[in-house]
Amino acid sequence: MLNRRTLLTGTAGFAVIGLALGRASAKVLPGIEKASMRGSINATELGVQPGAVDDQSKAFAKLLRDAAKRDMPVFLPPGTYVVSNLTLPARIRLSGVPGATRIVYGGNGHLMMAEQAEHIELSGLVFDGANRWMADYTQGLLDLRRVGHLVIDNCQVTGSGKNGLALEHVTGRIERSDISGAADAGIYSVEAGGLEISGNTVSDCGNGGILVHRWQQAEDGTIVSGNRVQRIQARSGGTGQNGNGINAFRAGNVAISGNIVSDCAFSAIRANSSSNLQVSGNTCSRSGETALYSEFSFEGAIIGNNIVDGAANGISIVNFNEGGRMGVCSNNIVRNLSTTGPYPADAPGFGVGISVEADTTVSGNVVENAPLYGMQIGWGAYLRNVVATGNIIRKAGTGIVVSVVEGAGTAVISDNVIDDAKNGAIIGQRWAEPATGDLASSGDPGYAHLTVERNHVS
Repeated sequence: MLNRRTLLTGTAGFAVIGLALGRASAKVLPGIEKASMRGSINATELGVQPGAVDDQSKAFAKLLRDAAKRDMPVFLPPGTYVVSNLTLPARIRLSGVPGATRIVYGGNGHLMMAEQAEHIELSGLVFDGANRWMADYTQGLLDLRRVGHLVIDNCQVTGSGKNGLALEHVTGRIERSDISGAADAGIYSVEAGGLEISGNTVSDCGNGGILVHRWQQAEDGTIVSGNRVQRIQARSGGTGQNGNGINAFRAGNVAISGNIVSDCAFSAIRANSSSNLQVSGNTCSRSGETALYSEFSFEGAIIGNNIVDGAANGISIVNFNEGGRMGVCSNNIVRNLSTTGPYPADAPGFGVGISVEADTTVSGNVVENAPLYGMQIGWGAYLRNVVATGNIIRKAGTGIVVSVVEGAGTAVISDNVIDDAKNGAIIGQRWAEPATGDLASSGDPGYAHLTVERNHVS
């Protein structure tokens, strides 16, 4: 009969045999077996050595070619690899030890480029541009063009003399990575096709954080979510071209959500000529100009459930003169605005909580400490089909201003709560100049295009 003693005795024998077989296997394939357990080629086996004093560009290029021919991933042990002018093959997967495997730009051209690649995957690597000069032909420390599937995961990109990541016609994802210290933008994407940029930190860049651009207006579909973007400057100047934390330009169907954006010279999130835009659930602090901006020739923008704390202007959905129209601005908190911006302001000036112009609803927002206007509805003749209802405005210069210029279209202002507006609760304006008394206190505003009713003023 089988009992505990006989069972242990029998299985002990199998354990000894298994251990012996395991040792025999290890003796047959030392080193190579170790690499294959990771499913990767160990870079040191093909002549690339971490910490080598000399530039390893030639050995590294051969490593990339060999790995591509075998269609196998490459593991780079911890250490520093000084390389330059590398061209990535059509299929390559490079991985290292996060924070410890460093690929450092040696100068005289570019670090890594790719053109017409099928699959590029980079993970657990540090790419250091060492703030060195880069050639005119390259746009970034990693310059990747026409890549069918790109994955950049858990990497660091630092010290680029241009953009950190420069992507053109790329599909794939950039996630859990840290991009800092780029002279231009942290991530610059143009003509993307289904790109996702999520869970990254982008900081201390010279002209932009995350840029999603196109050469012509078209659907782009990039998702920008859950990123932390901070300390973005505008070293190349301008009045909004630079200095934005997240920027969409001519890119349609872009979703920007759940990001924390702070200390940008201009906008936390700025969209120019980008239709079907969604900006939701973002926290925007200390923006130098307008915190959330949808401008110029767009159709369709939803800006909702965001927090703006500190900016020159809060939220703007404007430029009906350029065809900008159709928006929803709802359930946002906007507070602590300033009359000072990064350049001398055109009329009416800085310090406006929410500005809208055409085919837009504004509802459920809370605006506090807007020194010029809590809300601006229309600009001159550029006003059409605006409904502003159910908002709370506290501590404003003027609570709500609305255009009464000839040619201005319909506006309904109802059921708002306006508290402590120094210069009046609801004022009709001709461009930047007050043209009426307080419309909130009169039964009939006297303008056929305006409905002003049931607002509560204290």
